[in-house]
Amino acid sequence: MRHLTAIAPVLLVAIVTACTSPPARFYALSSPTPSAGSASGPSVAVGPVVLPTVVDRPQIVVHTGANEVRLDEFNRWASPLPEDITRVMAANLGQELATERVWPYSQSSQVTADYQVRIDIQRFESTLGDAVLIEALWTVRRVAADSSKSGRSLIREPTAGGSFEALVAAHSRALARISSDIAVAISAP
Repeated sequence: MRHLTAIAPVLLVAIVTACTSPPARFYALSSPTPSAGSASGPSVAVGPVVLPTVVDRPQIVVHTGANEVRLDEFNRWASPLPEDITRVMAANLGQELATERVWPYSQSSQVTADYQVRIDIQRFESTLGDAVLIEALWTVRRVAADSSKSGRSLIREPTAGGSFEALVAAHSRALARISSDIAVAISAP
């Protein structure tokens, strides 16, 4: 019994240590550092952005096979993914079009934009240590002319390592490439 009493604290520490979870890590998409844009460029409202249900959640979803995904409980998006994508796309388009007059559609209820960009993301795939793939259908609507242009961007961007940070950075680069496609549609006559 005396021997058991001596071991009890050691066992308790081992059990408590074994039951702790790693801390959650939070990630946000990024856009290039903004440069001074023009206050006279076109005004653009970005959104709504629609995502597949499987990735529209706080956990980062990783593809582990052709038909298998893993929701990572300890690697999460810092904000709702559609909002983060909208924010980054707005910043990217501001850079591409050299204008300060780009904002998320949800903030534009009091302001009429020259253009509205709607984005329907069909695929938002993540494979650790390999690449990300984003397939987006987008529509640029010129408000005054009530005309629109639609396009499809399919971007595969390699990751620069096997970490979640590298994965999120690859998604940011892929979104920048989609923003370039959309900016061309806005700039074209």
